Amino acid sequence: MRPYTAADTLRIAKRYNNPKRSYLLVNPLQAKHIPVSPTAALEMMSALGGQVAARYPEARLVIGFAETATAVGAAVAAQLGEDCVYLHTTREPLGGDWILFQEEHSHAVEHQLSAEHLEEWIDRSPAVVFVDDEFSTGRTLINMVRQLRARYPRLAERQLAAASLLSRVSPENLRQLAEAGIACECLVRLEEQDYEGMVSSISVEEAQPPAPGPLPEIRTLRTAAPLPDPRRGVTMGAYRACCGAAADELLSALREELPRQGSLLVLGTEECMCPALAVGAAAERMGLSARVRCHAATRSPIGVCRDPGYPIRNGVRLPSFYGGDRKTYLYDLEACDAALIVTDAPKAADSAALPQLAAALGRMGCRRVFLCGI
Repeated sequence: MRPYTAADTLRIAKRYNNPKRSYLLVNPLQAKHIPVSPTAALEMMSALGGQVAARYPEARLVIGFAETATAVGAAVAAQLGEDCVYLHTTREPLGGDWILFQEEHSHAVEHQLSAEHLEEWIDRSPAVVFVDDEFSTGRTLINMVRQLRARYPRLAERQLAAASLLSRVSPENLRQLAEAGIACECLVRLEEQDYEGMVSSISVEEAQPPAPGPLPEIRTLRTAAPLPDPRRGVTMGAYRACCGAAADELLSALREELPRQGSLLVLGTEECMCPALAVGAAAERMGLSARVRCHAATRSPIGVCRDPGYPIRNGVRLPSFYGGDRKTYLYDLEACDAALIVTDAPKAADSAALPQLAAALGRMGCRRVFLCGI
């Protein structure tokens, strides 16, 4: 495993109009806010998974945090074996039995975790791993674990681990996590810094809706069968096989239409990151385009600034592919010849987001947009 450092994995951005926390730690390898090689993103995530598997090989339940860590959690679960169950929190309003909790510093505080089979999965797993892209204090996780133990007393008999790409948990917070029975694993441990002070003087703007421009050709296609949903829990062997089959199906259908000598952008929609990375990595591995990059739309309002060294240089504000009146964002758009939008939004083709995103891509030189429903 290659060593990862803060220089590889950390950029500091300023949140737009968020009084709870003014800064955001942006990982340029995570394929969320900044476009990156999907293979490089998966290699980093799998490195964390390998570290967790070495320490907790008996873990058979991994819980990821939406929206930024949905793919990270899947990559960690994949390293624990085909029978490992992966479940991630969601902010989508879905039917069923859900446990509600809050992420206090977030722009969207409400989370929910499916409880439909959780008791069974806890009973089967000697260790439970909670995965996020970054842990700062661990307070959200401690509160969540308290709720889960109240509902599932057997959880008190399980080893618990918090795994993250980045960690800046202080010695005092580490002690509090340990008192709550939670150990910590991370890929990169950050030194404590005054992140608030680092962004205080930066002047930022909110990303705006895309200006009208030439629309690329838009084509919609859908896989023959929908993917299983990690919001409700999936077994990683089956989920990886389904993601791989979906990638093969989509790329086979599009093989002759992709820019062999040009650039391909693969976009996920909000929580739907793992399938987009699977499609992007397959396209990269098969050499279907000379350059493949992957990232995702997000609910996070990050300030845009064109100053040298600032990580978020441009952005567009869009309606959500999942409907409702919420705003989503896509940052650091680059010129590309074609774009694949990989989504599990049930009505994505009818969403107002599609023509607006196509317009933004068209202004960056994109000639073809493929909406890929999975």
